Amino acid sequence: MARKPRRHDADAGGDRQLLERKAELRTRTWDALSAAKVARFPGAHHRISNFVGAEAAAQRLRETEEWAAARTVKANPDSPQWPVRQRALEDGKVVFMAVPRLAGDDPFFLLDPDHLADTPRKASSIKGASASARTVAVEELEPVDLVVTGCVAVSEDGTRLGKGGGFSDLEFALACEAGMIGPDTVIATTVHDLQVLPAGQIPRTAHDLRVDLVVTPERVLRIPRTQDWSAGRIVWDQLTDDKIAAIPLLGRLARDRGRPAAQ
Repeated sequence: MARKPRRHDADAGGDRQLLERKAELRTRTWDALSAAKVARFPGAHHRISNFVGAEAAAQRLRETEEWAAARTVKANPDSPQWPVRQRALEDGKVVFMAVPRLAGDDPFFLLDPDHLADTPRKASSIKGASASARTVAVEELEPVDLVVTGCVAVSEDGTRLGKGGGFSDLEFALACEAGMIGPDTVIATTVHDLQVLPAGQIPRTAHDLRVDLVVTPERVLRIPRTQDWSAGRIVWDQLTDDKIAAIPLLGRLARDRGRPAAQ
């Protein structure tokens, strides 16, 4: 009998009813991608789903004025945004990419288009980054012009829904604390149209981020900014000991703030 995958929000803190609502939306979105046969291997469920049309969405993002103005990009390491990372390097942009699950004391890759061991395509993959990039600590991060994040779903008001593990929100908050992301940084995502939900459908907590640009293979949706645009901070009272223990940098920050280490 196949073992049921552990939910990514298993160690998440916060309101349980809200977490369950988010889990329902994830499952509904994954089911829709699977039913439409637009999820690429290894399937839609339990991940930031790679989708048919990811290259077209990356190209549409590439044609925006926000992309043209960006010299530095921070991107997530997931498969559907691989074409985005590739095009950023091809266009001469410096790319910062999170190490998966923020593992290690230096949780970001730095990819310099002038110093790659491989082609932009290969260097922008997770495996290729290990050869072409160097890992950097949060203290070494530089300000970026454009952030590209992966989503399970995103609403038309810009609210992002991830896998539930909270790594993207933590990564964003750490980057804000380091001065890598500021009020003028543009936040974008590339998704399939089936991943775009009506405004207000995705519940939002204090640590959830919103995006400025939703780019699909067919359209670009620009979301007006609101006062609570930026998550930008670590909400310590919603972090469980298991979550802190899983991320070395968080453990170090927790100790610096006098929080007892998880047993």
